[in-house]
Amino acid sequence: MNTENRWDMGSLLRDTGIGMPASGEAKMINMNKLGINGEMRLREPMSKHTSWRAGGCAERYYIPADLRDLAVFLRDLPTDEPVYVVGLGSNLLVRDGGLRGTVVAVHAQLEELQLIEHNGSNGLIYAGAGIACAKIARFAAKHRLADAEFLAGIPGTVGGALAMNAGCFGAETWQVVERVQIIDRSGNVFIRQPDDYEVGYRSIKLRQSPIVTAKETEWFAGGYFRLPCGDQTESRQKIKRLLARRIASQPLNQPNAGSVFRNPPGDYEARLIEACGLKGLSIGGAMVSGKHANFIVNTGNATATDIEALIMLVQNRVEQKTGIELIQEVRVIGDAGRQS
Repeated sequence: MNTENRWDMGSLLRDTGIGMPASGEAKMINMNKLGINGEMRLREPMSKHTSWRAGGCAERYYIPADLRDLAVFLRDLPTDEPVYVVGLGSNLLVRDGGLRGTVVAVHAQLEELQLIEHNGSNGLIYAGAGIACAKIARFAAKHRLADAEFLAGIPGTVGGALAMNAGCFGAETWQVVERVQIIDRSGNVFIRQPDDYEVGYRSIKLRQSPIVTAKETEWFAGGYFRLPCGDQTESRQKIKRLLARRIASQPLNQPNAGSVFRNPPGDYEARLIEACGLKGLSIGGAMVSGKHANFIVNTGNATATDIEALIMLVQNRVEQKTGIELIQEVRVIGDAGRQS
């Protein structure tokens, strides 16, 4: 591994003459001198990049120019630097104390979308990790490919959908995955097959991982989706119906992160929460939606602390009354408390 270009953030800041900004003040630094073409921001408010519109700042926030640039960036990072890869932030809560380390933002960056092949019975689409899932649904319909319509109902990116086997309306992401493109902590880009993973309900686990670690060491850079041929008009109408159903049943007019909890076996989390009388329950600016009980909305001034406390309160109340433990679907990261 090339160690000549390895850098630490303290040295970088000294070399560029930029100190750490005051709380709440985001700044950018020039990475070109390191042969990196993306954009680095310091103390970037993550409330700007999560659908809950709440949370603290990331120490460093990197927007890669493309996949090659991301590979160079990851290769030259210190091995002990925490890294978080984020798409639309639609399934993510960043605690008010913020994040130590570097957030890598891939939405609208790893955005390659192409039709790889199309024969008489099926086709293959490649989509980068930063592509919104809804865009794949429309792209597939345009090319007369079916079974991707459900992706229009997933409010996230390909990378996030692959990482949690996102799904809706009875379909799941990995049902249409042929293979995935991976980028690891050393900047290597390679292919993995579905058989490399244990695929479950809202979960993906790499089989026989040689190292057990709390840190992520590889991420999805893109996915290849095998889809059967279909009727363009029928697919577009199905997408419209799914979107109409979503609008009618979900509180899309308020900041939220989609479904907060996974469905327990043989039941629905929304039914359990509603049966426990928790619709409308609130802590600070966070509230259990009156429209869909498995959604927690930001009514205008919610903090990440409010939201996390409400999540835990709902879990406790449901378990006390039903004996069923609700499992979080949303990812919660960062330090508790407010940044100073």
